[in-house]
Amino acid sequence: MTAPWSLRALVADLTAGRTTPEAAVAEARARIAAASFDAWVSSAFVPVSVGPLGGVPLGVKDIIDLAGLPTRCGSVLREDSPPATVDAAIVREWRRAGAVPIGKTVTTEFAFFAPGPTDNPAAPGHTPGGSSSGSAAAVVAGHVPLALGSQTAGSVTRPAAFCGVASLVMSRGRFPVDGVTGLSPSLDSHGMFTATVSDLSLAWSALSGEPEAAVSSPPRLLVWSSEDATPAMRTALGSAVAGLRSAGAVVDEFPDPALVPALTAAHPVVMAYEAARERPVELASADRLSAPLAQLLRTGAEMPLAEYEAALDVVASGASRLAEIVAGYDAILAPAALGSAPAGLAATGDPVLSRPWQALGLPVIAVPGLRDEAGLPLGLQLVGRSSEETALLATGRWTETALKR
Repeated sequence: MTAPWSLRALVADLTAGRTTPEAAVAEARARIAAASFDAWVSSAFVPVSVGPLGGVPLGVKDIIDLAGLPTRCGSVLREDSPPATVDAAIVREWRRAGAVPIGKTVTTEFAFFAPGPTDNPAAPGHTPGGSSSGSAAAVVAGHVPLALGSQTAGSVTRPAAFCGVASLVMSRGRFPVDGVTGLSPSLDSHGMFTATVSDLSLAWSALSGEPEAAVSSPPRLLVWSSEDATPAMRTALGSAVAGLRSAGAVVDEFPDPALVPALTAAHPVVMAYEAARERPVELASADRLSAPLAQLLRTGAEMPLAEYEAALDVVASGASRLAEIVAGYDAILAPAALGSAPAGLAATGDPVLSRPWQALGLPVIAVPGLRDEAGLPLGLQLVGRSSEETALLATGRWTETALKR
């Protein structure tokens, strides 16, 4: 497997004239052609654009419209879809930043659980996670230095953790979702993958227009874990906390552990109710869908409004309580997944550790670098405040550096 492609190094080479956008795109295509696994569903020539990332090859998850290519959403229902005529709004923003979309990456069926064909380049024979499986695999394999995902439950954070790359889930609503085939307007968020948190910071600055924040001084963190996490993950988290404290961070225990299960339980209720109403065409053809997606849509269609509204109330009160808890802290530190990538490609793993933060629509970074005894990647996540991605990324860069010591 080719090593992940450093976005920061490529941008430096492009800026200095040591390579060209055309050469970068050609290199990406050569790497994809040489791959032995399926992370891509289609590609097309796209004129090189200019901007802070001018010439950086970009992968686009196949629920996001890319002009000239069909949006098939990993589903038999979209096999004959015509090419999109215009880019999704988020793709237009990435083009403005200079990124060059070179193709569509594999997604699970409508960004839910039914997996695509993608293997995990960092752990062959293990799932790359879902639903942004192709994007995570393409980045860890070095096909592209930047790829787009989306998250409704754990579709960015989990594949990043399983593949050993960095990811950012953006604050919900930070950029419009026009042209994205979503599941739940109250939960759908944009995301991206790079090799490192440092690369995420550079990409976010180019996209948002915000200057990169300097790498932070030792942060103040709240640590939260789950009894369901594997022993290897709990051990890795404990070692990470010890290392971060040794490097100067303040790490305190999350003070209200009952809050997280309440948010975790509310999340799938909101998701099911909204998915049934967001995807009525697919609900009408549920017999042609995978069993998990058909069940989600049918469950949501039959759900009483009162149950949905009660879940929204839990989320609203949880947001208020969390704001009190995190005052004076830079981020929440937690496992990004229950453990390393499960063996096999028939399932994508459990998103449960992302559900509470996704219910709140908060920005989340997956920090790579940890491994279990078998050498499989283990990811940590940092949860920040809404619309404070730049500050969260500064904390993430400090954390990434400290974990390497």
